[in-house]
Amino acid sequence: MVEARRMGKSELFAHFADRFEVKRAAAREFFDELAVLSEKELKRSGEFVLPGMVKLVVQKRKARMGRNPATGEAIKIPAKTVVKARVVKQLKDAVLPHK
Repeated sequence: MVEARRMGKSELFAHFADRFEVKRAAAREFFDELAVLSEKELKRSGEFVLPGMVKLVVQKRKARMGRNPATGEAIKIPAKTVVKARVVKQLKDAVLPHK
């Protein structure tokens, strides 16, 4: 069985640097700015869309009761805010097999 290997950050930056004929440092700056922009937009509006790929959404979770898997004891899980990533339909359709 062939093991799947994920692309690391340096490979990602190298790919974009080669593809758009810029230095790797410039490619890294683009991604750094994308991270800053997504953080600003999530704080401002609660969502950030990377067209054709993913939508990031801030979601508030209510407090709830859970169970400690080691002891089985009931525990209270506090409310918290999380960021969820939703893959857009066109990317899902392109990657996942059709039924």
